[in-house]
Amino acid sequence: MTDWPSVGVVIPTHDRPQQMRAALRSVLTQFYPGELEVIVVFDRAKPAPGLEEELNGGSGEASKRPVRVVRNERTPGLAGARNTGITALETDLVAFLDDDDEWLPGKLTAQVAALGTEAELCTTAIEVDYRGRRNARLAQRSTVRHVDLLRSRMMMLHSSTFLFRRSALLGGLGLVAEDAPGSQNEDWDMLLRASRRRPIAHVDVPYALVNWAGSHFETRWDTKISSLRWILDRHPEIHGSPEGAARVYGQIACWHAAIGDRKEALRWALRATKANPGEPRAAVAAAAAAGIVGVPAVMAALHRRGRGI
Repeated sequence: MTDWPSVGVVIPTHDRPQQMRAALRSVLTQFYPGELEVIVVFDRAKPAPGLEEELNGGSGEASKRPVRVVRNERTPGLAGARNTGITALETDLVAFLDDDDEWLPGKLTAQVAALGTEAELCTTAIEVDYRGRRNARLAQRSTVRHVDLLRSRMMMLHSSTFLFRRSALLGGLGLVAEDAPGSQNEDWDMLLRASRRRPIAHVDVPYALVNWAGSHFETRWDTKISSLRWILDRHPEIHGSPEGAARVYGQIACWHAAIGDRKEALRWALRATKANPGEPRAAVAAAAAAGIVGVPAVMAALHRRGRGI
């Protein structure tokens, strides 16, 4: 490729200054022949005075890549912060990176090349870090279609790997959904919307390091339930996929079990089993509702293998 498009990277941040700096460094040290700039969006917090000057004080290639610091002036939360960054940029492409994740070397050039001329969104595989234990998560494909994302959330398509055409975000695809409860599942919603328009290009190499430990989303059970019901309302076609529907029903069952709502846990577990008799989350929810296992313990065991409920 001789004419590399300009890329803007949006890093939302909230009270994680050291991790944010590591995330930013992983972007600024990328080898990329085209123009690259970063917007750090402070969500529900004020940036420290002089921070923008500090972040622009790098050396070498990093010193040529501007960093802007802005505040989220839209809906508080991750979605509003991302949209603040998107609308502030004027680059050809827009990439996302969470403030507790990092890009690995080679990510941006490989992904821009894979985006080509047809795709509106490109993703990569990831490496999950859970308390020092790392696991690569691959998709085993180079193209992701809508039917794939109805069957599975495909968690390796993490938002810290998203690379969009900015024209799509400001046009037919649209911005990140700011009404997602707790800014959860808005990334799956974006994947579903994007794949309905065009297949998603995917680079099946772990080019992002995703930190799972200590996320404040991890045990917000009520929000997990409401965000899954939100996604079912926005994408009713999920109900038509036996595997995909059962997975979501099973997750809802598990989260009800985690808050001690035995009746709802068993109701959703039964619904999951009817959709797909082999759905393992139904059994987890039933066991948790009976007090045999705890949902957090099951989650921790799965996280150590780079997986989740």
